[in-house]
Amino acid sequence: MEVFQDHNGGQVKISSTRDSFSQAAKHVLVICRFYGQWLLTKHKTRGWEFPGGKKEAGETLEQAAVREIEEETGAQVKSLQWIGEYEVTHTEGTFVKAIFFAEVDALLPKNNYFETNGPVLINGDILSLRWQEQFSFIMKDQVVEQAVTQIMEVCKAGKNGN
Repeated sequence: MEVFQDHNGGQVKISSTRDSFSQAAKHVLVICRFYGQWLLTKHKTRGWEFPGGKKEAGETLEQAAVREIEEETGAQVKSLQWIGEYEVTHTEGTFVKAIFFAEVDALLPKNNYFETNGPVLINGDILSLRWQEQFSFIMKDQVVEQAVTQIMEVCKAGKNGN
């Protein structure tokens, strides 16, 4: 388990094991790909970031991940894979988020993307591009770096037949 400080000064612990923390994950962060491009959403106040949000009553984390992707981007999920989870502790309290990787195979236009302004497709090295001004602070911490690195290693191994 790794520990670091986030952009807002909170302590973040990240784990690749399910149920690593004393409280259960109630939020999701979903790293999305759409035919070789990174699929993000444009949050109305924070900027470009991967879809995510809070699990609703009666939902599993997987159901929440699929719903958040559809609500914020209009995308239809082809596959969903659990990656890890992380705990953030600030002076206001503590929360835990599950991290997923989703491959989507359709982007359907919507009239309402809820708290976002819809999908953003990015080509290239997201870990280098994420430092640009239009990206949310959430994109600039080690959670995204570690999750994307892990996903890219899995994708590369799959292309090499491993």
